[in-house]
Amino acid sequence: MTENDYLLAWGAYLLAALGCLLVWFRLTSWMWRYLREPLRVLVLVLLFGPTVVDPGKEQFAPAIAITAMDLLLDVGDNAWRAVADLSMYGLIAFSLYLVFVAIRWPVQLWWRARKGPAPVAADEPTLREMMTRDTEDFGDTRYDARGDRRLRLEPRL
Repeated sequence: MTENDYLLAWGAYLLAALGCLLVWFRLTSWMWRYLREPLRVLVLVLLFGPTVVDPGKEQFAPAIAITAMDLLLDVGDNAWRAVADLSMYGLIAFSLYLVFVAIRWPVQLWWRARKGPAPVAADEPTLREMMTRDTEDFGDTRYDARGDRRLRLEPRL
Protein backbone atom coordinates (compact mmCIF):
# COMPACT_ATOMS: atom_id res chain seq x y z
CA MET A 1 0.00 0.00 0.00
CA THR A 2 1.49 3.30 -1.04
CA GLU A 3 1.30 6.49 0.97
CA ASN A 4 -1.38 7.87 -1.36
CA ASP A 5 -3.55 4.77 -0.95
CA TYR A 6 -3.13 4.94 2.80
CA LEU A 7 -4.22 8.58 2.97
CA LEU A 8 -7.10 7.96 0.58
CA ALA A 9 -8.35 5.05 2.71
CA TRP A 10 -8.15 7.17 5.86
CA GLY A 11 -9.97 10.01 4.14
CA ALA A 12 -12.78 7.70 3.04
CA TYR A 13 -13.00 6.19 6.52
CA LEU A 14 -13.09 9.59 8.24
CA LEU A 15 -15.85 10.77 5.92
CA ALA A 16 -17.91 7.62 6.57
CA ALA A 17 -17.27 7.80 10.34
CA LEU A 18 -18.33 11.45 10.37
CA GLY A 19 -21.57 10.45 8.62
CA CYS A 20 -22.15 7.67 11.16
CA LEU A 21 -21.48 10.10 14.00
CA LEU A 22 -24.00 12.59 12.61
CA VAL A 23 -26.60 9.81 12.32
CA TRP A 24 -25.85 8.79 15.91
CA PHE A 25 -26.31 12.41 17.03
CA ARG A 26 -29.70 12.43 15.33
CA LEU A 27 -30.69 9.07 16.86
CA THR A 28 -29.82 10.24 20.38
CA SER A 29 -31.29 13.72 20.11
CA TRP A 30 -34.51 12.76 21.94
CA MET A 31 -32.73 11.34 25.00
CA TRP A 32 -32.16 12.87 28.41
CA ARG A 33 -29.03 15.04 28.32
CA TYR A 34 -27.04 13.07 30.91
CA LEU A 35 -27.60 9.85 29.00
CA ARG A 36 -27.21 11.32 25.51
CA GLU A 37 -23.84 12.99 26.02
CA PRO A 38 -21.91 9.95 27.40
CA LEU A 39 -23.33 7.79 24.60
CA ARG A 40 -22.10 10.31 22.06
CA VAL A 41 -18.64 10.34 23.66
CA LEU A 42 -18.57 6.53 23.57
CA VAL A 43 -19.43 6.38 19.86
CA LEU A 44 -16.91 9.14 19.15
CA VAL A 45 -14.18 7.06 20.80
CA LEU A 46 -15.26 3.88 19.00
CA LEU A 47 -15.33 5.50 15.58
CA PHE A 48 -12.26 7.71 15.76
CA GLY A 49 -9.90 5.72 18.01
CA PRO A 50 -6.81 4.63 16.03
CA THR A 51 -4.38 1.83 16.82
CA VAL A 52 -0.99 0.86 15.40
CA VAL A 53 -1.17 -1.88 12.77
CA ASP A 54 2.54 -2.40 12.25
CA PRO A 55 4.90 -0.76 14.78
CA GLY A 56 7.76 -0.74 12.28
CA LYS A 57 5.91 1.26 9.61
CA GLU A 58 3.96 3.53 11.96
CA GLN A 59 0.71 2.91 10.13
CA PHE A 60 -2.55 3.31 11.97
CA ALA A 61 -6.02 1.88 11.47
CA PRO A 62 -9.34 2.26 13.27
CA ALA A 63 -9.16 0.25 16.49
CA ILE A 64 -12.72 -1.04 16.19
CA ALA A 65 -12.00 -2.38 12.69
CA ILE A 66 -8.78 -4.08 13.80
CA THR A 67 -10.57 -5.67 16.76
CA ALA A 68 -13.44 -6.91 14.62
CA MET A 69 -11.15 -8.34 11.93
CA ASP A 70 -8.87 -10.07 14.41
CA LEU A 71 -11.77 -11.64 16.30
CA LEU A 72 -13.85 -12.65 13.30
CA LEU A 73 -11.14 -13.73 10.86
CA ASP A 74 -8.29 -14.85 13.19
CA VAL A 75 -5.76 -12.98 11.05
CA GLY A 76 -3.48 -11.49 13.69
CA ASP A 77 -2.76 -10.78 17.30
CA ASN A 78 -3.54 -7.06 17.32
CA ALA A 79 -6.94 -7.38 18.99
CA TRP A 80 -5.67 -6.93 22.54
CA ARG A 81 -3.58 -3.92 21.54
CA ALA A 82 -6.59 -2.38 19.82
CA VAL A 83 -8.83 -3.01 22.85
CA ALA A 84 -6.18 -1.48 25.11
CA ASP A 85 -5.97 1.57 22.86
CA LEU A 86 -9.75 1.90 22.82
CA SER A 87 -9.94 1.71 26.61
CA MET A 88 -7.16 4.29 26.96
CA TYR A 89 -8.89 6.68 24.53
CA GLY A 90 -12.19 6.06 26.31
CA LEU A 91 -10.67 6.85 29.69
CA ILE A 92 -9.16 10.07 28.37
CA ALA A 93 -12.37 11.12 26.60
CA PHE A 94 -14.62 10.40 29.58
CA SER A 95 -12.30 12.17 32.00
CA LEU A 96 -12.29 15.24 29.71
CA TYR A 97 -16.09 14.99 29.52
CA LEU A 98 -16.33 14.89 33.34
CA VAL A 99 -14.10 17.98 33.58
CA PHE A 100 -16.37 19.70 31.05
CA VAL A 101 -19.46 18.76 33.07
CA ALA A 102 -17.83 19.91 36.31
CA ILE A 103 -17.17 23.31 34.75
CA ARG A 104 -20.56 23.56 33.01
CA TRP A 105 -22.66 22.72 36.08
CA PRO A 106 -21.85 25.78 38.26
CA VAL A 107 -22.05 28.04 35.22
CA GLN A 108 -25.56 26.76 34.47
CA LEU A 109 -26.64 27.23 38.08
CA TRP A 110 -25.30 30.78 38.06
CA TRP A 111 -27.01 31.54 34.75
CA ARG A 112 -30.38 30.20 35.95
CA ALA A 113 -30.12 32.18 39.18
CA ARG A 114 -29.22 35.31 37.24
CA LYS A 115 -32.12 34.91 34.83
CA GLY A 116 -34.66 34.33 37.59
CA PRO A 117 -37.94 32.47 37.39
CA ALA A 118 -39.96 32.54 34.20
CA PRO A 119 -42.55 35.33 34.20
CA VAL A 120 -46.17 34.31 34.44
CA ALA A 121 -48.60 36.09 32.14
CA ALA A 122 -51.08 37.70 34.52
CA ASP A 123 -53.52 38.83 31.87
CA GLU A 124 -54.24 35.40 30.36
CA PRO A 125 -56.54 33.09 32.30
CA THR A 126 -55.42 29.61 33.28
CA LEU A 127 -57.22 26.48 32.15
CA ARG A 128 -58.88 26.15 35.55
CA GLU A 129 -60.18 29.73 35.38
CA MET A 130 -61.51 29.21 31.86
CA MET A 131 -63.31 26.04 32.90
CA THR A 132 -64.91 27.61 35.98
CA ARG A 133 -65.91 30.67 33.95
CA ASP A 134 -67.51 28.48 31.28
CA THR A 135 -69.48 26.50 33.84
CA GLU A 136 -70.65 29.69 35.53
CA ASP A 137 -71.72 31.35 32.29
CA PHE A 138 -73.39 28.43 30.56
CA GLY A 139 -74.06 25.94 33.29
CA ASP A 140 -73.43 23.11 30.85
CA THR A 141 -69.95 22.92 29.33
CA ARG A 142 -71.12 20.71 26.47
CA TYR A 143 -72.35 23.81 24.56
CA ASP A 144 -70.38 26.87 23.54
CA ALA A 145 -71.48 30.56 23.46
CA ARG A 146 -73.37 30.14 20.14
CA GLY A 147 -75.24 27.12 21.40
CA ASP A 148 -73.28 24.66 19.25
CA ARG A 149 -72.30 21.37 20.81
CA ARG A 150 -68.73 21.40 22.10
CA LEU A 151 -66.92 18.09 21.81
CA ARG A 152 -63.71 18.99 23.61
CA LEU A 153 -62.01 21.83 25.43
CA GLU A 154 -58.54 22.74 24.18
CA PRO A 155 -56.26 24.68 26.51
CA ARG A 156 -54.48 27.80 25.32
CA LEU A 157 -50.68 27.30 25.10
